Amino acid sequence: MPHIPTKDDISHFALFPRIEAKDIVLVSHASSALAAFNTLQGLAVLGFDTESKPTFVAGEISTGPHVVQFAAVHTTYVFQLFDSTCKEVVCKLLTSPNILKVGFGLSGDGVQIRRTLGIEPIQVLDINTLFKAKGYIKEIGVKTAVAVLFNQRLIKSRKATTSNWANKVLTESQILYAANDAYAALKVYDALT
Repeated sequence: MPHIPTKDDISHFALFPRIEAKDIVLVSHASSALAAFNTLQGLAVLGFDTESKPTFVAGEISTGPHVVQFAAVHTTYVFQLFDSTCKEVVCKLLTSPNILKVGFGLSGDGVQIRRTLGIEPIQVLDINTLFKAKGYIKEIGVKTAVAVLFNQRLIKSRKATTSNWANKVLTESQILYAANDAYAALKVYDALT
């Protein structure tokens, strides 16, 4: 099996150069959704991920995704789904046969998308399939992939992970977290192909 750096190894790596706030577009209204669609519909590959308000009660079913993010090479778009036009644009992008959407651990995202948005995403690639083809037995996440490919450390805030993604106003740390999940996935995909 190929080498996977340990947590100790990773702690000594240089930081992964994350996408900065100035290169992130928060999409929460019709006008910004339509502008984002005009840009994204013409791209061949997008980094992709979703965020949902966590559930804390046994048997509780998530109402997410509440946020869907798409990363292009220089800009990442973070869509909030409480606006109907934002939701419609996300559905168009997820069902576009012309855009490959790449990310990590996407089976859970797919379940939530089918249940909440009522669509079947197409042209979606879980990057773990590319790692499996290279001999990696266990699934790896985006943090490990960044460490394996770039010898860099991707910081992911535990607080942001478990925050309320259904809030109409997201914090800056939530926006950065969401954008960088999709952005790092795109960078990993580009390095593998």
